[in-house]
Amino acid sequence: MPEQDNPQESARSGRARSASSKGFSAEERAAMRERAREVSSSNKTDGEAAVLEKIAEMPEPDRSMAERLHTLIKEAAPELSPRTWYGMPAYAKDGKVVCFFQNSQKFKSRYSTLGFSDVANLDEGDMWPTSFALQELTPEVEERIRELVRKAVSVRT
Repeated sequence: MPEQDNPQESARSGRARSASSKGFSAEERAAMRERAREVSSSNKTDGEAAVLEKIAEMPEPDRSMAERLHTLIKEAAPELSPRTWYGMPAYAKDGKVVCFFQNSQKFKSRYSTLGFSDVANLDEGDMWPTSFALQELTPEVEERIRELVRKAVSVRT
């Protein structure tokens, strides 16, 4: 008769394999820790100051891009409140994040991203983009961002 495996040994080795093979990256775990801090201190911090602090921590050229985006978003939609979201600069309406900036270094990406949440009014038929890769903020790109942000905060019809 063949020898049976020890069930306890199999369970232990299975846990070891699954724990080491998949899981969150260090960057993802850091973002989750930042989000937990944001939630626990949401009543105590100034959103504008927190966003400007996060932007100041970014390496170039992400910092310059984030500074310019901050200005563009505030001009296009003054009703949005700056706040951090998973450690990223974000802009909220009625307490809900509408858009956010993910710098390229956040998750070691080759480009930065301007993203929009599901509360953003960007719906166009059955499919529409919710995030945009940013390489450079040209005048044309800046105008498109203004349009997107205005549309995102518009009232649904």
